Amino acid sequence: GLVKTAWDREGITRRVRKAYIKGNLKVGFELSSTGAGIHEEGTDAPAEETLLLGIVEMVPKMLKKWVTVSDEVLALGSEEFLNYVYDEITYKIVEYAADLVIAKIQAAPETPTSSAVAVPAVEGPVDAGKIIDAIALLGDGARDLVFIASGTTIATIKKAALNASYQYDPFAGLTVIQKAGVDGAIVGDLAGVQANLPEGDAVRFKFDDLSLAEKDLVKIVGRLYAAIEVVGPGMLVNITEESES
Repeated sequence: GLVKTAWDREGITRRVRKAYIKGNLKVGFELSSTGAGIHEEGTDAPAEETLLLGIVEMVPKMLKKWVTVSDEVLALGSEEFLNYVYDEITYKIVEYAADLVIAKIQAAPETPTSSAVAVPAVEGPVDAGKIIDAIALLGDGARDLVFIASGTTIATIKKAALNASYQYDPFAGLTVIQKAGVDGAIVGDLAGVQANLPEGDAVRFKFDDLSLAEKDLVKIVGRLYAAIEVVGPGMLVNITEESES
C-alpha cells in the first residue's frame, strides 16, 4: 500500500511506461525511414523503404535510501513509527526516480544517435509562446501532454498572464507538474520514458543490526532496482533557460 501510494502521488513516475524484465533491456526505436507512395499501373514499383533503427540499452542500477534508528526505539514496538520510516524511505526513492526521469530528458541529445532518442529543444525564456512552439515539435504519438517546470517558472508564467490579462490558458491546456530543480521546462508525453524494474516496483527493505551494534543502532535500508531512459521519439521537448546573451 505504501509503495502504490508513493508511485501514484508522484506526478512524474506514475506517467512513465513501466516494464519488469529481468536483467538489461534493449528498446528499439525508429532512427529514420522513408515514406510510402503511389504505384501507378504500368510503372516501376516504388523504391523499397529505407528503415534505420536505433537501440536504447537500459542497464538497471540500485536506488537506495537508508536511516539508522536506535535499539531503544525498536524495542518500543511502535508500528506507527516503523510505518513512518517505511513511508519516508519509499517516497524518497520514488522521488529520486522522478529526478532521474527529468535528468534523462534534459540530457538527451537534440538529434538522434544509434543509441539515444532525440529530445528537441526550444530556446527560452520559458513563456506561453515557447510552450506553443514546443507543442508544435511533438509527434502524433504524444497525447497525454504535460508541462513540467519549477515552482518559480510556473509562477512567472501565471503572473505574466495575469498582468497581460490573457483570455486563455498560458499553459495551452497542458497538465502542469511542479518539480524543483528543472532547468527551463519540459513539454510532452511522459510515456516517452521507460522504466524497467527487474524486481518489481516495490521498494525492498533490509535490516542491519550488526554493523553498528556497538552504538545500539540499526540500519533500515530501502532499495529499488531500476533503469530509466527516454525511448519514445517525438514525445518530449525541452525549453531551455534564457541564454546569457
